[in-house]
Amino acid sequence: MKHYYLKILLAFLLISPVALAQETDNAAILKIIFSKYYKEEKVIAKGRLQLLSFYCKKAPNNEEVLEVISKSDFLKKNAAEIKKQIIIGIDEDWSAAYNILFDNQNQYLKSKVNNCLSLEEFQSAYAQHGENNQRLMIISKPIYFGGGNNALVKVAFYRSIEHNNGSYLLLEKVNGIWTIKDYLNKWAT
Repeated sequence: MKHYYLKILLAFLLISPVALAQETDNAAILKIIFSKYYKEEKVIAKGRLQLLSFYCKKAPNNEEVLEVISKSDFLKKNAAEIKKQIIIGIDEDWSAAYNILFDNQNQYLKSKVNNCLSLEEFQSAYAQHGENNQRLMIISKPIYFGGGNNALVKVAFYRSIEHNNGSYLLLEKVNGIWTIKDYLNKWAT
């Protein structure tokens, strides 16, 4: 019985740093994306309508990733590693990375991002204000590859049945800093 508990404790000690490191990377990637796309947004003050909202859930990676891989020589070299991370049925949210990013830091950026919304909350706000300038930013679960120094993330903007757009961001970590290396598979309706 003691061996059983020892194995569980050992597994927990090995998995915890990996999970924390990935959430730290997720937070760093979220910061890059927020800094880029919220750059022109105004600080959310009492009574001011937030025009760009953040979707709480991580969008799953689907077969569209295969199309992105097929158009990039760099991604083709890492295709096997990337394809293993296409999991359609995920149910994860951004709360851990969001909390790491905004706990006692990045408060100016947080004042622009504000809280994340569910799709229903966004649609309710959209219907209440009836303005076609509100957008919901949806970010996929990052796909890490190349020893964890590269990531592929889909960023999409939902407005209504029409006027939507997005692309995949290819990110690279150099000296511990994530940067956007390329925009792939851009689309708009």
